[in-house]
Amino acid sequence: MTNLQGRIALVTGASQGIGRAVALELARAGAVVGLAARNQARLAETAAEIEAAGGQAAVFAIDVASEESIKAGAKAVLERFGKVEILVNNAGITRDGLMLRMKRTDWDEVLNSNLTGAFLLTQALLGPMLKNRWGRIVNLSSVVGRTGQAGQVNYAASKAGLIGLTRSMAREVASRGITVNAVAPGYIETPMTEVLDEKQRAAMLAQIPLGRAGTATEIAQAVAFLVSDAAAYITGHVLDVNGGMYMGG
Repeated sequence: MTNLQGRIALVTGASQGIGRAVALELARAGAVVGLAARNQARLAETAAEIEAAGGQAAVFAIDVASEESIKAGAKAVLERFGKVEILVNNAGITRDGLMLRMKRTDWDEVLNSNLTGAFLLTQALLGPMLKNRWGRIVNLSSVVGRTGQAGQVNYAASKAGLIGLTRSMAREVASRGITVNAVAPGYIETPMTEVLDEKQRAAMLAQIPLGRAGTATEIAQAVAFLVSDAAAYITGHVLDVNGGMYMGG
């Protein structure tokens, strides 16, 4: 099992879905986990679950769509912990629609939350990692950032952008013992995918060689691997966890 005993982690979007599963997995491995999201009540539930299992967690109100909230949240995290050693940029939103009819606000909101938010939060927390010469950053991309998806030009662009951010940043910080990787989930059963109707679900499953949706825990285990010592020589990588939905270089 991954050993993250005493490491300090921060997971965004930790109130539900993949973010929640990642937080639970890192805590199970021994990390002290900061939970960030807008929904304080749900974060408190996740924190209580971690603590009931013998782990340590703290809750931070961070809206990744707001630069002001990110800066204030990062300050609060550093005041509480002194540093963040493991950062998982998971928070994200969708505003789906055909490109021809997509409103500029739907484009801006998705890019702002999913891509700019990850950039700003990483920038705000990078100093201590550089100083301590150790860090693990994982950005949650998506299979649609690899393949594209009709009706999701904004979401796919934001997730493809995270891959470019990941690889460029990996080159910048590698000399300081910091790795930067991305995980690109395929079709995962989460609150975000619950909105699909049966026809959409069947069409999605037909594209997956393994013939099933993935679970949030399976994504969390991939993240836990990338932040562990077992992955110390992996950086700038995109780990596809998609049941074979996309098999690329």
